[in-house]
Amino acid sequence: MYLLGYDVGSSSVKASLIDTQTGRSIASAFNPKQEMTITAGKSGWAEQDPETWWSNLKLSTNEVMQMAEIDSANIKAIGISYQMHGLVLVDKNLEVLRSSIIWCDSRAVDIGEMALGQLGKERCLTHLLNSPGNFTASKLRWVIENEPELFDKVYKIMLPGDFIAMKMTGEVNTTISGLSEGIFWDFNENSLADFLLKHYQIPEHLIPDIVPTFAEQGKLMSSVAEELGLLKGTPVSYRAGDQPNNAFSLNVMNPGEIAATAGTSGVVYGISDEVRYDPESRVNTFAHVNHSPELNRLGVLLCINGAGIQYSWLKKYLTVREANYPALNDMADKIPEGAEGLLMLPFGNGAERMLNNQEVGASIHQMNFNIHTDAHLVRAAQEGIVYSFEYGMEIMKQTGIHPSIIRAGNANMFMSPIFRDTLATLTGATIELYDTDGAEGAAKGAGIGSGRYGSFDEAFAALKQIFVIEPDTSKADFFRERYEQWKDILQKQINK
Repeated sequence: MYLLGYDVGSSSVKASLIDTQTGRSIASAFNPKQEMTITAGKSGWAEQDPETWWSNLKLSTNEVMQMAEIDSANIKAIGISYQMHGLVLVDKNLEVLRSSIIWCDSRAVDIGEMALGQLGKERCLTHLLNSPGNFTASKLRWVIENEPELFDKVYKIMLPGDFIAMKMTGEVNTTISGLSEGIFWDFNENSLADFLLKHYQIPEHLIPDIVPTFAEQGKLMSSVAEELGLLKGTPVSYRAGDQPNNAFSLNVMNPGEIAATAGTSGVVYGISDEVRYDPESRVNTFAHVNHSPELNRLGVLLCINGAGIQYSWLKKYLTVREANYPALNDMADKIPEGAEGLLMLPFGNGAERMLNNQEVGASIHQMNFNIHTDAHLVRAAQEGIVYSFEYGMEIMKQTGIHPSIIRAGNANMFMSPIFRDTLATLTGATIELYDTDGAEGAAKGAGIGSGRYGSFDEAFAALKQIFVIEPDTSKADFFRERYEQWKDILQKQINK
């Protein structure tokens, strides 16, 4: 028997097929092979066509089924992981009304700030655990203010994962975890945040019905099953945002456990059982996948928009155009630690929550044309991303998250020895790398939601640790000094 999981990101859509007995992936594929386009009509905007996600999901499904050569009747459940905080709008015919305003779009920053002031900081933080900020609810308010004729046609609002589930099942629903990431959930009342909906003039009937994270959320329609090469009636039984799902895929479920990713954005995600929040809302608290009214399981999330995207930009535009990521890592490895004084800020992907929603941009500092080369840029970029992680983790410590062990999948920036060694040394945390990813996690979530697995322990019995990176105490002072120099530069940029 098998489980199918999807990870719908802003760069690609990945599908993985898991054998329930071994817990191992037997086939996986992602599309497109180059990163998906993000359109920006204005500075600070970021949009994607939801139908592009669906098209790439179909391609990935077809590839996986060709690779696996199994009977689709043996796929017993489907799980979905998706890019968080996006806004999808559909009409009564369930047709998309406009491009999705995605996670790194910063157009609603001022709207969220105004709402925080009008509703009261204490009220927002104690009920929502966050400022309304630049999250989905504030993005919807932007549509109300700027596209009123389009808004009049809206039947339901959705997060990206809700849209994918709708395309599969014809059902429009969402989860508490999803609502919390959109800042639609009141943790004090354990219900929709009515006060915020009223303030933003969002009719409650636009919010989809709520279903559990682990449960049958709909069944594959016959027309879609034919498109995907799957069996009609296969249940969709798990759905979660990419960062809660990444933590889930690493079996990070309980207080004190930490997960991290370093793809387009960088994320550190810690579990807490305490209803706590950052007074400045620079890190955010959402309902984790196993949160319930009876059991607090809250995910404290640090998100750095400008992380791996800086490394991707270098790969595209360096004069060595044929360089891939391993080649870049080899280039950087030839440069001394500290990049001979060169420092880089990676914040070139929209407003940064941990910088109080400021958009300081990416920048290069202390460059010497007689010393520095493209290889120095690559080294300084990796180190700068590490420094941004440490900056955010200093904030997380104020909410009670003190990471001594960080779990991560062996993917993206964590495949770079320079990145992971520097991160472990600077933070003082041991890094454990595992052979898993978001699509595999979504498949295992589907196994729990469909009853194929009886417990989390059973689902993750085969989770394989690849290796462990310990901090290098002999280099800790050096990188701490470099970090403090980097932080001074950042503070000057913030205070401009």
